Amino acid sequence: MNPSASGWIDKFGHLAKNYHGLYENFGELYQHLKSIGFIYGININIPEFIEPELPLTEDEKAKINLLTALYFAYIQKEKKTDFNEFLEYVFEFYTQLGVGKISFLNKILSGNKTSSQLEKLIDSRIYLDDNLISKTFNSVITNTLLFIDVLTFKHYIEDKIDIKEHAKNLEFIAINITYHALNSKEKNKKDRKLAQLFASSLTFVDSSEEHFDGTYRDLLIGNFSLYENHYFFDIACLTVWEDQSLEYKESVFLFDIGKDLGLDKKSISNSIDQIALFFDANASKIPHLKDQNLALQFYSSMSKIVNKLILRNSKRLQKELSESKELVTLLSKSTVKDLTAEEKKKIQKQLLDIFKSIPSLAIFILPGGAVLLPIFIKLIPKLLPSAFDDNRVD
Repeated sequence: MNPSASGWIDKFGHLAKNYHGLYENFGELYQHLKSIGFIYGININIPEFIEPELPLTEDEKAKINLLTALYFAYIQKEKKTDFNEFLEYVFEFYTQLGVGKISFLNKILSGNKTSSQLEKLIDSRIYLDDNLISKTFNSVITNTLLFIDVLTFKHYIEDKIDIKEHAKNLEFIAINITYHALNSKEKNKKDRKLAQLFASSLTFVDSSEEHFDGTYRDLLIGNFSLYENHYFFDIACLTVWEDQSLEYKESVFLFDIGKDLGLDKKSISNSIDQIALFFDANASKIPHLKDQNLALQFYSSMSKIVNKLILRNSKRLQKELSESKELVTLLSKSTVKDLTAEEKKKIQKQLLDIFKSIPSLAIFILPGGAVLLPIFIKLIPKLLPSAFDDNRVD
């Protein structure tokens, strides 16, 4: 399954049809989504019943996990397994919520099929900024509050009244808990980055207009469901544990907020242990923990984008390359020795011609796109026949 190509939602439905009993209740679903990072907004993995043919990017994992959460929340409550009925239901939910709207052009391109339109809608929820450069720099945890979609959808299934207001209240509590959790610790550069990432995820609340005076705690008692309260507490744990330590003041804050949320000491301790285990196991994979300068962050993010484009278009690229013998010769030469300036210029000219023929690689022909050519040249020899690379290690 390729979540970046059209038809992926229908493929998901085909794969999920034999796993309707995968989670006995919402509690099991919640714990699994937490173990793979979706609850924390750090998508490390996806459900095991989905086997992608190629490595998935963070945004692709987020798409799959969001759809997984929505689908299994639906079948647990409605006791219905018709995937098309679910698609109509969730599309109506997003329509009433008034978020992730599809542009008129995208609607024409995707047609009237619900699954196609939902693909565009989910894209708009995952990619919170349509600008490619902004997406590159903000690709770290821009989906921290995405689980609010799932909680609001669960509320929608149970009671269709005031879903917008409910979503706003969920966001308001989440961002306030984040703010006060950060205030319970000594701030550093990573703390400020984390706060900015949470703020960038807001849909219903403008953080610049909200007052973080502590009155949010008055809303906690009796206004939210058990798993909404668990989610709030997990967000608090995520915020204080990002430096992978728990100071006394932070511990007091967590136990106090846990008590306000109606959680017992065992549940509080379990959530703290789970975030600690998650960070220990995945610290090297969590983007906001990497203290990179902007240039390195940009290069790293763009490398992932280019790598995905190349892998997803490998057959077409091989066909185009086979028709350009001089280019293939130069690329194979580049794997064993440095090219001259003239040879690099030839590669640039011929590659740009190839990019023009493959729409998904159009990024290279945009102003400044040639900056990405070194990344491409570094990756492209892997697509060449082994005869062109004597030093390849399979």
